[in-house]
Amino acid sequence: MSGHSALPPVLVLFGGRSAESDISTISGTAIAAALLDAGLTVTQAHIARDGSLRPLPAAHRRGDLPGGAYTDLTAPALSGTQPMALDTYLQSVAASAPETIVVPALHGPGDEDGTIAAAAAAAGLNYVGDTPAVAALGMDKPRFKALAREGGVATLPELVITQREWRSDREGLLRAIAAFADTHTTTGALIGKPAAHGSSIGMKIAHTSADWADAVDEALRFGDRAMLEPYLERARELEVAVLERTNGSVQAFGPGEVFPGREFYDYDAKYAPGVSRTTTSSDLPPALADEMRAAAVALFTAAQSRGLARMDFLMARSGERAGHWYLSEVNTFPGFTPISLFPALVMAGGSSFTELCVELVAAAAARPASRSAQ
Repeated sequence: MSGHSALPPVLVLFGGRSAESDISTISGTAIAAALLDAGLTVTQAHIARDGSLRPLPAAHRRGDLPGGAYTDLTAPALSGTQPMALDTYLQSVAASAPETIVVPALHGPGDEDGTIAAAAAAAGLNYVGDTPAVAALGMDKPRFKALAREGGVATLPELVITQREWRSDREGLLRAIAAFADTHTTTGALIGKPAAHGSSIGMKIAHTSADWADAVDEALRFGDRAMLEPYLERARELEVAVLERTNGSVQAFGPGEVFPGREFYDYDAKYAPGVSRTTTSSDLPPALADEMRAAAVALFTAAQSRGLARMDFLMARSGERAGHWYLSEVNTFPGFTPISLFPALVMAGGSSFTELCVELVAAAAARPASRSAQ
């Protein structure tokens, strides 16, 4: 591609400290390759699980290497590289090329929650995606659901349990869970998840009361808060891609649909080859699809988001909630893997993968980020 010589240089960061680092590596290297193909000046750096950073060689491409090779620091491009602090590296980039746009292609807590954007802002660098405060809001499932409800977007009820509460009053909380299940379910089936994580990590279905404690325990392995919701058996998994265009307008694509190869869309169902199937065109009635896209754009705007997001919805298939849809969560920097629905939905709207990646950079350049955590 040509015509992008006026765009600033780009720094793509990937990897990270969360359990989603392998997926981040696949996303980040795919974005970097697309930007290289478009003729942009691209630098890449890998962030390890301990938070240390390693710059990669110029024009690096991952090829067929799995993301885990970088997480384990066994990728050839990382051989012999010296780790350095993220802040130090970003400051050096800002000193040599202050117009650089950072693409924080990271997923999960400690990375997608605004931490990396805050580091970029502190160094005086612009970046793709949300400001730190908005990214933190998006990572916090209960807070974002509260925002959705304020805007009239339906969500499932939730019960949040902290690690401290669970340790000090397990029996009392089990009684609270029983009351919650009695109010919001007919069978007692709940699903537990970390209140601030992604890629379905830490999620567990509790089909009966005997499973409630295990669901809380599993969620608390990945954070200090667990969230329980009514379990919608075999719910339809619907996703809407939201993209801020270079002119500042916001466009929604989809909804696409996921057909999990497991009971729900867990980590393996999302990323193991051949387990699940997705489509960029669900069979929802046009009016309902329009309603869901409008809700996604309204939420993006209400949260003061920028750049991109993927809004995930659930639609009940049976029971008293049959046919009703609910916001599940938002991903402020969704996956860019070969099976990720965010890029697939935008591409179904007429853009190529490369054009999408270039537009993310162009939109950030056209709307400079706040140099603060707000």
